[in-house]
Amino acid sequence: MVQPNIPAVPVQIKQKSRTWAAWLIIVFGTGLLFLLMAFSITKGAAELPLQTVWNALFHFDAEDTSHLIVVDLRLPRVIASALVGAAFAVAGAVMQGVTRNPMADSGLMGLNAGAGFTLSICFAFFPGLSYLETMLFSFIGASIGAALVNGIASLRRGGATPMRLVLAGAAVSALLAALSQGIALYFDVAQNIMFWTVGGVAGSTWEQVKIMAPFIGAALLGVIAFSRSISIMSLGEDVAKGLGLNTVLVKLLCSAVVLILAGSSVAVVGSVGFVGLVVPHLARFLVGRDYRWIIPSSAVLGSILVVLADLWARMLNPPFETPIGALISLIGVPFFLYLARRERRAL
Repeated sequence: MVQPNIPAVPVQIKQKSRTWAAWLIIVFGTGLLFLLMAFSITKGAAELPLQTVWNALFHFDAEDTSHLIVVDLRLPRVIASALVGAAFAVAGAVMQGVTRNPMADSGLMGLNAGAGFTLSICFAFFPGLSYLETMLFSFIGASIGAALVNGIASLRRGGATPMRLVLAGAAVSALLAALSQGIALYFDVAQNIMFWTVGGVAGSTWEQVKIMAPFIGAALLGVIAFSRSISIMSLGEDVAKGLGLNTVLVKLLCSAVVLILAGSSVAVVGSVGFVGLVVPHLARFLVGRDYRWIIPSSAVLGSILVVLADLWARMLNPPFETPIGALISLIGVPFFLYLARRERRAL
């Protein structure tokens, strides 16, 4: 990926970063993530001891049903949870940094709804598409949703303020969700669409993981490579231009990264919101304002959040599963209302 022309990081960013906290999150958070993933594999309709998980991973026996459950069902599920959590969280962090909008999130900005809309078209008209082709449709839908939200929010004088973006995102998301449901009912694919509407990783497969992992991995590495530019953009576009930053290039690269992260995630987990809203704020509170640390910290914390939500979804009302989108909303909605109230006071 082409590295933008990046000037030195301003002193005020360095002063507000807490490197030690970032390293604690990255190192110990990653360790905690792997422990949670291992514990999550043991939980479900059939309880499995950790020893069975260990044997399934390192001494696999195709004749053992418990080994098949671990390898074919639960392992791709927890890996998908971790990847999706990191993707949504980093997408939110990038959006908040580039746009300086504290309420930016792929779910609130119409990306998830746009991806869901194109997925409903896939189910209705192209039911035989592969997962890779479905993911490409998600990218297109996310782009449509983002373009509609930004276009509507920019119509009035003063441009796309944070509150206008949120209101436009809510309107566009409602419209696209209604169209998706209409297509689902008319073409009798409502049952397939419902999974993406409520959000969940229950149907994750190795094929999905193998396809989405390179996309998400490349996008995460790319955004880390120009995270210094995002730190400068977070100071304001005029300041960034004054420091010699190519803001147009940075915006294009960040837009591409966000679309890849959101599109590939929605194609797997469905419409799960608020991960990209809550996690970057938590990371910023813990490590400071330097996006060189916010982005990797957000990736780790986002993975932990979604893995925990998936684990909670299975343990809350066994053997039935609660949609993880609803569980994460229990945290996200109050936090969104708090941010909206704070923004209103700042006007």
